[in-house]
Amino acid sequence: MQQIQIEAVQAALQKYLEKPVYIHLETTNGAYANHFNEKVMTVNAFIRNAKVTIQRATIVGKNPYRVGLKLEEGWVVSEGLTDWEINEKDQLLLAGHNPEGKLAIALQLSHSPF
Repeated sequence: MQQIQIEAVQAALQKYLEKPVYIHLETTNGAYANHFNEKVMTVNAFIRNAKVTIQRATIVGKNPYRVGLKLEEGWVVSEGLTDWEINEKDQLLLAGHNPEGKLAIALQLSHSPF
């Protein structure tokens, strides 16, 4: 993955508008939390292969970045994104890594299921 270049990611997001696409979104600190420290709350969200139609997609911020996806019936917002790539399956992969390089958030878009 490479650091987000806002213009390149915005152009990549445009390829997913107005047609059914599959979304993967996850956030986590669970794999990296200290489970023996009662002051650390483990949180996680996970959505995979939700089929949506994106009407508008926008990336904003100054590292880390935020992506907002306007759907037919609501929004998907991902915050804390730092890196991106388009893989060999032409899937858009966005990730947010903490200062130690550990994954904190992932947003992925694809024209076929993951």
